[in-house]
Amino acid sequence: MSDHEAPTSEAPTNGDGGDAVPASDAPEHVDDAPERVDQLRQIAELEDAWRRTAAELDNFRKRCARDVVRGREQERAAVATSWLPVLDNLERALEHATSDPGSVVEGVRAVLAQAVGVLADLGYPRRDDDGKAFDPAVHEAVSTVSGEGLTPGTVAQVVRPGYGPDDKLLRPAAVVVATRAS
Repeated sequence: MSDHEAPTSEAPTNGDGGDAVPASDAPEHVDDAPERVDQLRQIAELEDAWRRTAAELDNFRKRCARDVVRGREQERAAVATSWLPVLDNLERALEHATSDPGSVVEGVRAVLAQAVGVLADLGYPRRDDDGKAFDPAVHEAVSTVSGEGLTPGTVAQVVRPGYGPDDKLLRPAAVVVATRAS
């Protein structure tokens, strides 16, 4: 072949001038551009799905935070609303403070019972700890006393009542604990 001759489309030879190499054994030049385009498209779709999921998660977090704040506000409003009748009755008691002291005391006792009822309705009933065994988990000892008829290790007197059941105590009772006579 001279320098000016155009290349022919003959099958490649085995290099020793012999027979042509069969086409099935010829090295193939694979054009992998369409496959790479498909891979890049898949990567782009996955990245888009990931970004959308991340945005949805962020929106979900924000919505949950707003719901928590809204729930707290609603609960606080419900608790405050339950105390309004107590406040109304205290104001009525003050309006009648100059009248018969006996009726004022009776009215104040009624308001106290109403307030204790509100706490009970909220899940924090007033505790009755007189005579019960002293328990540091639900009682706060403020003093001790010894004497005839008192069982050591029990609550002899409640100085300030506690509120709530043992498992969700709002406030422990301040108590005087009976001890052995010395």
